Amino acid sequence: MILSKGNKLNSPVLVLNRFYMAIQIITARRAFVMLCRDAAEVIDREEGQFMNYSFEQWLELSEFQYEAGIIDDDVIKTVRFPVQIPRVIRTTHFDRVPDATVKFSRKNLFVRDKQQCQYCGKKLSFSQMSLDHVVPRSQGGGTSWDNVVCSCFPCNSRKGGRTPKEARMELMRQPEKPRQFPLLDLYQPSVVHPIWEPFIGS
Repeated sequence: MILSKGNKLNSPVLVLNRFYMAIQIITARRAFVMLCRDAAEVIDREEGQFMNYSFEQWLELSEFQYEAGIIDDDVIKTVRFPVQIPRVIRTTHFDRVPDATVKFSRKNLFVRDKQQCQYCGKKLSFSQMSLDHVVPRSQGGGTSWDNVVCSCFPCNSRKGGRTPKEARMELMRQPEKPRQFPLLDLYQPSVVHPIWEPFIGS
């Protein structure tokens, strides 16, 4: 599928810190801004080896590939020649390790429970999801990682203000606080590029 220029500038780019650890996913537009400011360099694979390129070197490589007729469709067209969109960049100064703390939120519960009702296993969209207190608040249950699960509306209605045992319902897995989500679970990009694989959590 060939994307329009606007869509290409909004397509995902993986960002590594100075120690080659994946820290976030940003748009190609933002990646180009970072490269122009010398805040990052391009990481690309050539004959199985990872190579580092300054933005100037990346432009030279794009021009060479264009003149040689070997550039692909993953480019942004400029006045002079198409520029290859980098799919991995490395920050030149940022060396902090990503925060491993996972905030308790509706979205992160959805990620932890793999978009499934924890009673019937049905796959849910975000709008189809309700949150269920395993031990109801009326019985002293708290709003926490180990007592809240994703549920479809029918299962939540069936369980009501009862515990799973009282409602004769079984949880797929016991809820607990996740230690850290893989980067892709948190950002859920529409495209995962093969060059990302050595750097991302799974």
